[in-house]
Amino acid sequence: MSNTQGQPQTNEQAAHGMSQVRQRVVITGLGAVTPLGNDVTSFWQSIRAGRCGITPISAYDATDQAAKLAAEVHIEPGEYVSAAEARKMDRFTLLALIAAREALRDSGISAENTNLERADVLVASGIGGLATTVREHLRAQERGWDRVSPFYIPTTIPNMAAGRIAIDSGFRGDSSCVVTACASSSHALGEAMRHIRHGYADVVLAGGAEACVIPLAMGGFTSMQALHTGSDPARASIPFDLERSGFVLGEGAGIVALESLEHALARGARIYAELSGFGATCDAYHMTAPDPEGTGAARAMRLALADAGITTSDVGYINAHGTSTPLNDKGETLAVHAVFGAGCTVPCSSTKSMTGHLLGAAGAVEGIVCALAVSEGFLPPTINYRVPDPECDLDVVPGTGRNAEVRHALSNSLGFGGHNASLVVSEYH
Repeated sequence: MSNTQGQPQTNEQAAHGMSQVRQRVVITGLGAVTPLGNDVTSFWQSIRAGRCGITPISAYDATDQAAKLAAEVHIEPGEYVSAAEARKMDRFTLLALIAAREALRDSGISAENTNLERADVLVASGIGGLATTVREHLRAQERGWDRVSPFYIPTTIPNMAAGRIAIDSGFRGDSSCVVTACASSSHALGEAMRHIRHGYADVVLAGGAEACVIPLAMGGFTSMQALHTGSDPARASIPFDLERSGFVLGEGAGIVALESLEHALARGARIYAELSGFGATCDAYHMTAPDPEGTGAARAMRLALADAGITTSDVGYINAHGTSTPLNDKGETLAVHAVFGAGCTVPCSSTKSMTGHLLGAAGAVEGIVCALAVSEGFLPPTINYRVPDPECDLDVVPGTGRNAEVRHALSNSLGFGGHNASLVVSEYH
């Protein structure tokens, strides 16, 4: 038995359908639940229009807390699942399930055209079911520790979004969860690409979800001095602006359907773009602060470009991590300059100016942005940018988006623990 390059194939490779031929990986389905819309169409329309999804917190009374703004998702769970099912899911799992269903519908993948034993689910969450933990802790204090819900443990664990999506879709390949803080769902997309590229799977539903706009999380980030505490949504999440003072916590989910080009073509799928490169590194510097020189982030970008087989001159757009914190935006600017040169002119915007920071879901939602930027030739803006920072001297596409040809887009995600992940999304041809 041999592979298409004439090399002997091991029994293990044969058993798992593995190939030593590097498969091209394409994006055939998109799903999103965000502060800018509960489906990809409304989300993308809001991105193109430069709409801000940041508002005063409505999920609870934030009167006694310093941070009073968030980027919330507004949904009625009963429109998507039964009341009984909703009680068995943390909000992050519900958002992931909604997005996954949209991505699956959009892709047209089904049991009729796909071997579901070679269909994986890689869905990340940076924090998981924190809201459920808080609720059950309060319940236990009132009623006794043996009176917590029997669904508490399976509801709160971060891998349950992937598990529920697998149950819902019938995907019986690998189902797992990457946890690398705010880089989680970029890692999920990158690892999913590798699963397909190296022959472990034909199809992967990949992405991430987060839902922790709750007092405990807001308080934790506030005490770290990471959150913006002002009251004006238009001056809250302002990446690369000199007056930036912290990020705005958001919630949401982004799921993409990935598959091998061969599989997509065989079933006549529509292809948005190609996921062509992935690079991951660690700063090995600090628990929460990024390397101030951006060294690790720069290496991740270089690795992603090399993996995609392109150079810096091929990149037409960078979706920055761009959190609106002083340290992140300055360090990321240095990283971009280290890779693209001191005179970098590549447009580099942060859509977190519109969505807030979705933590573990951010990378997947921004990956969707890049797929649509490539397929439609549009550069999303950094909205509410007013005061240039000399230390963040990038073309942040201020205020209004632009029509432009984008053959390759680079997406950056940086997480607590020093985790860096970069993805390259390329025009399909």
